[in-house]
Amino acid sequence: MSDGLLHSTAQLAQAVFGARAASILLHDDSAGELWFAAVSGVGADVVTGLRIPDSTGVAGWVLSARQPIVLEDVASDPRYAAEMAALSGYQPKGLMAAPLLADERSLGVLEVLDRPQRAQFSLVELDLLGLLAQQAAIAVGLEQDAGHPRGQIPAVIGQLWDTLDRLDPERRERAESLLDALAQLL
Repeated sequence: MSDGLLHSTAQLAQAVFGARAASILLHDDSAGELWFAAVSGVGADVVTGLRIPDSTGVAGWVLSARQPIVLEDVASDPRYAAEMAALSGYQPKGLMAAPLLADERSLGVLEVLDRPQRAQFSLVELDLLGLLAQQAAIAVGLEQDAGHPRGQIPAVIGQLWDTLDRLDPERRERAESLLDALAQLL
């Protein structure tokens, strides 16, 4: 697996949303677990590689429901697994998460923790989160031979840039810098 691509995607998600942390959890179906394949920001040194049951917490819900979610107050949500967050030494207040989907399979989850709260949640943010999750899913799916033709990758990048065009200038500049770094990595 291209760990560099997943890590770059986690870094991009953290920077674009101005978040404290972002992570990509991959699904190990045979073990019934999600594992932290790429983490950027707070707790990265502690949780990278950590495995949790695939039914645990918000990530487990997103994996099984195959739906994105935005929670501004995770402590009040019954799906939140505070004991898992305690392992990292960091208890987020809010999170956004989107599934990594390939055909009929859930490959994992992209989570963004503690982005700055805005007066009104933007659907552009959810679109952008979905595009980042799609990028990660294509990378994982290609590695797992999930049947994604390589021709889809440029389309996803184009969609990502279209979404970035709608961001405020400061967030766009941060995202462009990280995408340039990603291009150099590839």
